[in-house]
Amino acid sequence: MEEEVIEKYKKAGEIAKKIKELAREIIKENAKTLDVAEKLEKEIIKLSGKPAWPMNLSVNEIAAHWTPTVNDETIFKKGDLVKVDVGVHVDGHIADTAITIEVGTKNWNELIKASEEAVKAAIDVAKPGVEISKIGAVIEDAIKSKGFVPIANLSGHGLEQYQNHTPPTIPNFDNRSTLKLEEGMAIAIEPFATNGVGRVIDAMKSDIFMLENPKPIRSQTARKILNFVSENYQTLPFGKRWLAKEVGTFGLELGLRELTRNGILHNFSVLKEESGGMVAQTEHTILLLDSPIVTT
Repeated sequence: MEEEVIEKYKKAGEIAKKIKELAREIIKENAKTLDVAEKLEKEIIKLSGKPAWPMNLSVNEIAAHWTPTVNDETIFKKGDLVKVDVGVHVDGHIADTAITIEVGTKNWNELIKASEEAVKAAIDVAKPGVEISKIGAVIEDAIKSKGFVPIANLSGHGLEQYQNHTPPTIPNFDNRSTLKLEEGMAIAIEPFATNGVGRVIDAMKSDIFMLENPKPIRSQTARKILNFVSENYQTLPFGKRWLAKEVGTFGLELGLRELTRNGILHNFSVLKEESGGMVAQTEHTILLLDSPIVTT
């Protein structure tokens, strides 16, 4: 990995750390989710980075992919367990990190600790040449030792320029894989712990999209959206509320629907724990160098 690339990963990571600290300050009872998301995203830009995806603020049994929509009036409530999944990029080089914040109560301290201790255990063994099943095994052991279970069908992943999910898949349980981590990889390790059954299912479509298969499209509105997305987000996820500000709301819903129907855009699903269990998440990005670097 070139030194210039390493520095960009590290810069993105430093910004992401500050965003997590700001999230701890502003996520409070009765705060609007939209206000929080926009403040965090604006702070990323202020710090000379760019959001790698819309701020994910997934609450309670929702594990991933929830972000406020246009004019969202949702507020945080006392007792909410909020997964703040932060993505920052510098020239496409991504810092992917997450924390879990409990709003106004301390009912889920042990669940949060389970995910935190799992990611620490994983980082301790994450080195070039290590089998990914070993990463999964220490994550699983750490979470189960607290009396909870890992979410088996969510996983960590590789990171590449302008791509937030690439091989290898980093399991949250011992999957017996003999695939090994390689020097030069950037990976995100993200244990999800739950008091539920340990699986997520699709709950609904989110307001998060990603360019998947660019090709000609007949509709003028759809073409306008596609051109803007290609130029500004490339292959990184983006939010409908971002487009509403940048290209306007006229025809936006119809254009997104047409692009999705034609396989040009991927519309992410909001993921919820299958049995309605509470979910905590902790995540860090690691550069697998001779001496691995945790950027976040």
